[in-house]
This record gives sequence, C-alpha cells and structure tokens, in this order.
Amino acid sequence: MASSPQSSPSSSKKSPPPQEASALAPKSSSKSPSPPKGESNSSPSPPSKSSLSPPPRPKKSASTSSSKDGKTKKSSSSSSSSDNTAAVITGVVLGVVGFALLLSIVACVCCAKKKKKRPPPMNMPFYTDEKGNVYYPNAGLPPMWQQYGSNGSIPPPGWHHHGGGNPLSPSLGSMAAPLSGEMYSSGPHGPPLPPPSPNVALGFSKSSFSYEELAAATSGFSSANLLGQGGFGYVYKGVLAGSGKEVAVKQLKSGSGQGEREFQAEVEIISRVHHRHLVSLVGYCIAGNQRMLVYEFVANNTLEHHLYAKDGPVMDWSTRMKIALGSAKGLAYLHEDCHPRIIHRDIKAANILLDNNFEAMVADFGLAKLTTDTNTHVSTRVMGTFGYLAPEYASSGKLTDRSDVFSFGVMLLELLTGRRPIDTTNYMEDSLVDWARPLLSAALAGETGFAELVDPRLGGEYSVVEVERLAACAAASTRHSAKRRPKMSQIVRALEGDASLEDLHQDGGKPGQSVLFSGGGSDNISRLRQLAFDSGDYSDYSTDSSTGGGGRPPRRP
Repeated sequence: MASSPQSSPSSSKKSPPPQEASALAPKSSSKSPSPPKGESNSSPSPPSKSSLSPPPRPKKSASTSSSKDGKTKKSSSSSSSSDNTAAVITGVVLGVVGFALLLSIVACVCCAKKKKKRPPPMNMPFYTDEKGNVYYPNAGLPPMWQQYGSNGSIPPPGWHHHGGGNPLSPSLGSMAAPLSGEMYSSGPHGPPLPPPSPNVALGFSKSSFSYEELAAATSGFSSANLLGQGGFGYVYKGVLAGSGKEVAVKQLKSGSGQGEREFQAEVEIISRVHHRHLVSLVGYCIAGNQRMLVYEFVANNTLEHHLYAKDGPVMDWSTRMKIALGSAKGLAYLHEDCHPRIIHRDIKAANILLDNNFEAMVADFGLAKLTTDTNTHVSTRVMGTFGYLAPEYASSGKLTDRSDVFSFGVMLLELLTGRRPIDTTNYMEDSLVDWARPLLSAALAGETGFAELVDPRLGGEYSVVEVERLAACAAASTRHSAKRRPKMSQIVRALEGDASLEDLHQDGGKPGQSVLFSGGGSDNISRLRQLAFDSGDYSDYSTDSSTGGGGRPPRRP
C-alpha cells in the first residue's frame, strides 16, 4: 500500500523525464519487480496521468498555421502598400499638372505684358524691287528708317511702269489683313526672307538731330536750299555730314502746343511707317520751342509741279496712271494696314512727291497731330487745300479716312482733266468736282464719251479703258455721302483692273450733284473759299505757289 505512490511517479506534480524514471525504477523493484523482458503477457502498468493529457501539436501544423497567418498579414500589408503607392502616384500627377498649369498661366501673363509693351503691330513686311532697293514697313524696329534708293534718270515721255518688284511674304507670323496695293500687284509671292539690318539697308544711323547738325546740313538754312514753304513751315534741302545722305528738313511753325514727350511720341508713330509709296521720316530735332522733322529727300518735285508747269513737258497718260496707282497704294496702306490707322487729312497734288522714275510718294502724313488746330485746319491750312476738302468738313469740322478718299478723288480728277481743284482767279466759281460731276455721270452711263473730261493737252493719246477706270474711281470717291465712298483698297483694285467697276457702286448710288458745292454755297463754304484765297500758302514742297521767294530760316535757340 505504501509502495504504490512511489511506483507511480506520474503522481508527482512534475513528471520526470523518461531517463530519470528508468533510473529510479530499480529502487522500487524489490517490492514490485518488473516483469522480465521476454514475457509479453504480463499486464501493463497503469497509464500515467501524463499519458492522458492530449499530445502536443505537431510542428508541421504549427508551421502551416503560422504560414497562413503570415500570408494573411502579407496580403493585408501588400494591399495597404499598393493603396499608399496609388495615392502617391495620384498626388505626383496632380502636382505635375498643377505646376504645368501654373507655368502656362505665368507664360501667358508674361506674353501679355510683352505685347502691351511692344509697339502696336502693323503687319508690315518688307519689300524689294527689281533693282534691289529695300522698303521697310517694320512696326517693331526702332525709327531708323528708310532711304529710297532711286538713282535712275527721268524717263522719256511714254515710259510706263506699274509698281516695283514682287512683294515678299513676311518672315514672322501672318498678316491680319492683306496689304493694300502691294498684295494686289502682279507677280507671285516669293519665299520669306529675313529682313536686312535697317541701318545697313536704309542708310541712317540716328533719329535725333541737334540744331547745329541740321544747320550744317542746310548751309545755315540758306535760301538757296529752300525747297518750299507752306502751312506747316519751311522745307530745306540738306546733306548729312559723314553719311552724305540727302534729306529734306522741315521746320514746323512755332506754337505747336505740344510738349517734348508728346511730340516724340507722335514722331515715333510716323517714323515706324515705311512703304515704297510713302515719304519716310528719318528723324527730328527739338531745339527750345522749335520742332524740325527730317525726311528722306525725293528729288523730282511734286505732282502739282509736273502737272501744271507752264514751261515743262505735258505728263503723258501712262505716267498719270502710275502716279494715281502708287499714291492710292500709299494712302490705302495708311488707312488699312497701319495700327493705329493714320488719316492723312491733307491729300493734294502738292503732297505727292515724285522720284526720278515718277514713282509717287505720299508726303506729310501724320503732321496734323504735330501742330495746333489753328495751323492745320480752317485758318491757315485751308490755303490751296480748299478744293480738296470733303463736304462734311464744312458742317462738322472733322476729317476722317473717307475725307481722305474724297480728296484723293479730287486729285484723280486733276490727273484726268489737267484742271486745278478751284479756279484761282475767282473763289465764287464752281469747284472742279462740281464741274466734273454731270460729265462723269453721262460718260459712265454711256450717254457720252470721255473726250470732254480728258486733258486736251494729251491730244487723244490715252487708253479709253484706263480712262474709264480712273473716271469711275473719281466719281465714286467724290460722292457727297461719306459712307457711300469706297475704301482705298477698292480703288487700288479698280485702278489695277482686278475688280469690276460695279464694285465701286455696290450700294446702287451714282455720282450726283453736290448741294454743298453748287453755286455760291453756304456761308461756311464761302468763308472757307475766302480763306483759301487769302492764304498764300499752298505747297510745302514747291516755291511755285509759296508766299515769296526766300523764306526765313529758323531762329537759333
């Protein structure tokens, strides 16, 4: 009884390991010996408590469960990491897109500022003629400017040439509108070429001149160098020291009413306008209260001089047509291709200069803004200009681009008839427009011919087709209603024969009698007529109609 607790070591709180149990077995074998090894039928020993406990989990199952747990954890961690990666990628993409948008906004703002600072684009390409002369209409270049390189001799009567070489396509960008006149001239467009340096091509290296420089260029404003005098002032021929370039120096009448900055701003606008049929402004001089402008020199006098010279040869018809077309192109350029648009306000035969090849060049554009109203309109600028004034000027006192068209129509009538705009002997007589209107109406309607209108000095040597074109343009341009007058670009196309004459009358109107210019007219018209004859000033570029011979040089400041 007492040995049973000792014979079952499993009753102890801790079961000894198998080796210890076998070692302790001999001590208890005296009382209860173990059966011999060879006997298999001996009863087994009772099971120990340890054998009743569940066996330990196999290592394989434990590793399997741990691997499952690991896979679960790994899948959850991989899904979370993929979510984090997607979020990072999305953030990066959004950041890049936002940065790109920000850069584009900044670029747009910078471009807008540059466009504001940049002078108004005028869409002026450059041109060359068959002689290689370069004509600059560069809006963005500094006012350094143009030299008309015509060195040819005066052609004999009958010499006929319409325009120069083919226009070149602009090298940068596209034009907002086709260039009036030049884009309608004959010939295909050449390949775009980079414009040469203005200083090299045009021959002028400065824009501002001192009084001393201009005094030296004109031999002290000598009367021998006086080209003419008129409503704007005196014009002298000069030669610039160093370069030897011939220029025309125009001294504006005092009292311009403009400060130095305003004068420079207006001059800068004019100086950027370059066209083969416009006289280019080379520079300026501000000396105290005096203002002087320096132009390229055009050697062959004015249309007025050649058309009415008593001792000169009669201008042939082909030359008249060339002058009409060239001046139309220049004026169309001012109206439709310059930004801001330039209204000439003083179109007349005395402001059409001719080079040695009788190419027309419009002068004095933009000068109305450089002087006071008293110097540019009724009081002194009416002079010989009265016959060119549009009828609306008498009522409103304002001149528009269509007023320029009217004045150009009067000039066309001069070329057609050889008559002056007004009779200089009697200011109560009808103007050229009043005289020509009924004749134009009958001739264009086919009721009569053009013989009564054409200058009799031509002796019948003219093209009937070209006479009809010019007469139709003159009739449409001198309509009483400003709105019914054509644009200068339409006149260019009609003169070139590239448009139907019906296009000039697309509103159905026909030239009729002007009430404003019929008979003696109103009090305003009579007053304007009187002012025109009281004023001796007629042409700034010719001494033929000027008030006296020598003129006075500008005072030294």
